[in-house]
Amino acid sequence: MSILRIAIQKSGRLSEKSLGLISEAGISFNNSDRKLITQATNFPIELLFLRDDDIPQYVADGVADIGIVGENVIFEKKSPIRVVEKLGWAKCRLSIAIPKSENYTGPSYLNGKKIATSYPNILQKFLDENKINCEIHEISGSVEIAPGIGLADGIFDIVSSGSTLISNGLREVEVVVKSEAVIIGDPNLSAEKQEILDKLLFRTRSVQQGKRHKYVVLNAPKENVDKIVNVIPGMKSPTVVTLAQEGWVSVHSVLEESRFWDIIDQLKECGAEGILVMPIEKMIE
Repeated sequence: MSILRIAIQKSGRLSEKSLGLISEAGISFNNSDRKLITQATNFPIELLFLRDDDIPQYVADGVADIGIVGENVIFEKKSPIRVVEKLGWAKCRLSIAIPKSENYTGPSYLNGKKIATSYPNILQKFLDENKINCEIHEISGSVEIAPGIGLADGIFDIVSSGSTLISNGLREVEVVVKSEAVIIGDPNLSAEKQEILDKLLFRTRSVQQGKRHKYVVLNAPKENVDKIVNVIPGMKSPTVVTLAQEGWVSVHSVLEESRFWDIIDQLKECGAEGILVMPIEKMIE
């Protein structure tokens, strides 16, 4: 029987999120002894724990069939792999930052400067596209301290909240690329392994869909049901249940979480009361 081998980051937030997604998809595994490779007990997959920088190459070489990694690593490594699925989490950006006291006048400001980074390939592409001539100083770890110790005039690094830049007296001046977690795959998977991947994606998509939606229950006057249905149409149509109190109904629907706060006032204007919003564990359309 074929086994699908998945490469994931061996530690850090991306590792935790990746393991969480696999677990929420109903796949059990035991890695309490922190082995570098472990097999699921109820699904034909094997987990391979690697440094994130190594994952694209392991997939490209066929050592792993798929991997979960940040797009920033793919952009930097330029490995011949395909993006199978964007996951919508671990979002960040790769940006150029300079001391906040500096007057940034646009990309031309960087001419003749020295930029410290762990992502020289992505930075070089940006510089070439903008016809900028500056020196790239490649370092790993603690990039943000480079300007403060006189090692560089600016940095190019991952930015999430921007708090690390602020604490080091830097400000973001150019967003070069945006990144999120993705599933990457070998473009030449066998039919058997592709079938396993399709089943895995069916499960993970159901989990992801559930996280993006909420189950909404509310009470409303019966005569306002049509107005409420127009506001929250649901997957096909809301469920409407008659209440013991005459003239009132309970409306059950599924709603994208990102829309809820935008339409809450509309629901209240339609006479909605006792609105409950509940998480959805999995959602299959």
